[in-house]
Amino acid sequence: MFAVIKTGGRQYRVVPDDVLEIGKIAGEVGTIVQLGEVLLLGGEQPVLGAPTVAGASVAAEVLQHKRGPKIIAFKKRRRKNSRRKRGYRDEITVLRVTEILTDNKQPTVGPRPKKEKPVAAAPGEDAETPRKTAKKKAPARKPAAKTTAKAAAKPRAKPDAKPGTKKTPAKKPAAKGKTEKK
Repeated sequence: MFAVIKTGGRQYRVVPDDVLEIGKIAGEVGTIVQLGEVLLLGGEQPVLGAPTVAGASVAAEVLQHKRGPKIIAFKKRRRKNSRRKRGYRDEITVLRVTEILTDNKQPTVGPRPKKEKPVAAAPGEDAETPRKTAKKKAPARKPAAKTTAKAAAKPRAKPDAKPGTKKTPAKKPAAKGKTEKK
């Protein structure tokens, strides 16, 4: 059996044990909530609602409340130096559908018990079990600096100028301040 429900302005097709993310609804984590807007009940004899099926509801367990992905609304008007950046994140409730109810029935299935993590034995409690020690790795060394062929070669001596020509000294820059005209 399946049902089509409406919540938060959206419609969802659900079957028992479905996990779905909907817009945030009231309810603590681990409690059972009833969604009353059932548009369609499917199965052997489908029942269409006008607009909803009378007396039908869907029971679901609240698994967690979280926030959706960040959505950025960026608007720009070119050549006007006008930009606006605005972002938001939707509030989301994660549900697990427990059962589909008809004829104004109340939920019979309670929330599932949480799975407990196995507790590690305290050190020194079990002397019989051998301990595995992890080898510590030596810290990684930095790679040697790369040398290029040009850098490794000795600098060459500048070739001498042609014989008989003198190099003229460079002009000195003008003195700051007042300059005299001749």
